[in-house]
Amino acid sequence: MAEADYRWLVPADHPAFAGHFPGRPIVPGVVLLDRAILFAEEMLGKPGLNWQVGNAKFFSPVGPEEALTFSLTTKPSGGISFTVRAAERDVASGSLTPAAP
Repeated sequence: MAEADYRWLVPADHPAFAGHFPGRPIVPGVVLLDRAILFAEEMLGKPGLNWQVGNAKFFSPVGPEEALTFSLTTKPSGGISFTVRAAERDVASGSLTPAAP
């Protein structure tokens, strides 16, 4: 079982903020999932995989310039579980499974 932590500073000018939401920019959950997938591919050394999201839970909104830590752990099934934290705050968690080609 492998474990790895990755850090991502949310750019203030991320394109997702343009419409999500005016006056109070929040990182969409799909952006967090995309980042978790990129880190999973980096951890496995296999870019460009197709993924299935087993589950995903979003606990706390994330704004511009927040520093996030993505903690990934491989599972015996071949999937990857992940958690996302901002400082001491839980942001999201879930599981990813590489899909058959």
